[in-house]
Amino acid sequence: MGAPWRIVIGVVLLVAGLLRFWALDGGVPYAVGVDEPAIMNRVFQIMRTGDFNPHFFDYGGLYIYMQVAVASARFMAGAVDGLWRSLDQVGPDHFYVWARALTAALGTATVALLVLVGRRWGSSQALLAASLLAVMPHHVRESHYVLTDVPITFFVTLTLLLSLRAHELKTAGAVAWAGVAAGLAASVKYPAGLALLMPLAVIGLTPAPRSARGSLLLVTLAAFAAAFLAGSPYTVLDLPGFLTGFANLPFRPRAPDMESGWITYLKHLRIGMGWPGVLLVAAGVASALVGLIRGPDRVRWVLVLLFPLVFMDSISGRGRVFARYMLPVVPFACLLASIGLHAVVGVARRVALPQAVRIGLPAALAVVALLPPAVAAIDFDRTMAKRSTAALAYDWITEHVPEGASLLVERAEVRLPARTYRSENVTFLTEYGYERMRQDGIGYLVASSQSYGQVMDQPQLHPEEYAAYRTIFDRADELVRFSPTDDHPGPELRVYRLP
Repeated sequence: MGAPWRIVIGVVLLVAGLLRFWALDGGVPYAVGVDEPAIMNRVFQIMRTGDFNPHFFDYGGLYIYMQVAVASARFMAGAVDGLWRSLDQVGPDHFYVWARALTAALGTATVALLVLVGRRWGSSQALLAASLLAVMPHHVRESHYVLTDVPITFFVTLTLLLSLRAHELKTAGAVAWAGVAAGLAASVKYPAGLALLMPLAVIGLTPAPRSARGSLLLVTLAAFAAAFLAGSPYTVLDLPGFLTGFANLPFRPRAPDMESGWITYLKHLRIGMGWPGVLLVAAGVASALVGLIRGPDRVRWVLVLLFPLVFMDSISGRGRVFARYMLPVVPFACLLASIGLHAVVGVARRVALPQAVRIGLPAALAVVALLPPAVAAIDFDRTMAKRSTAALAYDWITEHVPEGASLLVERAEVRLPARTYRSENVTFLTEYGYERMRQDGIGYLVASSQSYGQVMDQPQLHPEEYAAYRTIFDRADELVRFSPTDDHPGPELRVYRLP
């Protein structure tokens, strides 16, 4: 490709990086993401003990070990700067920003991988697909947190790229590398192991003697298993712990009266991409199906459709549905949208339209597709960069509440350092009740409007909860209240002291 195209791609990657690294310290350490401590606490435990068994099998171990390396580098950098002389002087909160930087880097790298994937369809398709992923608000948002969804999206996209390459080269080594990428994806989070379907599809659909296919299959499965075990060795070394942890994963199916998971995830996709982007995805799926039927290169179309359909079906039947769970499918959706735009433009050019319209149509469609997600991504970053009500409450508590105090916090709105305070999180303060708080020696309360708001606004609908809240609020001493403003977003937070 020429220099102008490379410059434009460079700009796209720069935008992707800026959106993912912007406000990376938002919420640290007072309001980190709800699941971030699940990883960071285990990273810190490994650093303190040298025991590389995470004793946690909700996910594979690879991302945890990657974060151990990053946190160790952060500790050594801090030691060089004289910030600390012992691990006893630090806690998990000292490592969040660097840990998030790893996620942001993987998110940005995924955009670069999508460029290489998209080039198999054409330079314009690669550019639009990468541009869409660069501004996709779901991907931008999750790139700010120490969670597994962005890393598995990176490894799944890498598997797609290497599977396309294996189809082109038709060598055992190329297919094995795709198996390695799929194994690494599974080693971050087990459901991502479905990425193995892509190199298996290459083996099954590429013409070759049956014996050769059998050898390729064994090599690919061995590469997958080796990569998975390299990233998650304690799934074997601590087999009882792994099996017990795996059995306790949330496999509960969706209740019959719940909305279909497919519909919920498609709604999330529509919210992220906007209607123009979703319609282009639909056009891309139609174009892919036509290519699958007509050929000539059916394998390429199978690779772009197979994983998203199987993965979406696997997560849609579960009881827990979160937008970030569908993140590995988002690069495929961006690629399909770019293919769909190309198809729409191709049809339009066969219609009797004015020359100016035919020339300007691709750019106009691209702008319409990119604008809604770009605005949403920027709005998220701007909000995250502001000092939230949780930040104000955290600053006030650490300045005015004595060390060693016991606090009860609603909805984990404010996360306090364990080495300084005894803090417990509850969904509703009424779970305790006033008398139990006194008996358990709770000294301070942090109430969130996310919990008490609906109860206090509509007491007739929640009479018992209202009475319980009224008792707590009337008998405790309100010390300070932080109400949301344009400059300080978040729920209203009240800090109380029990007499």
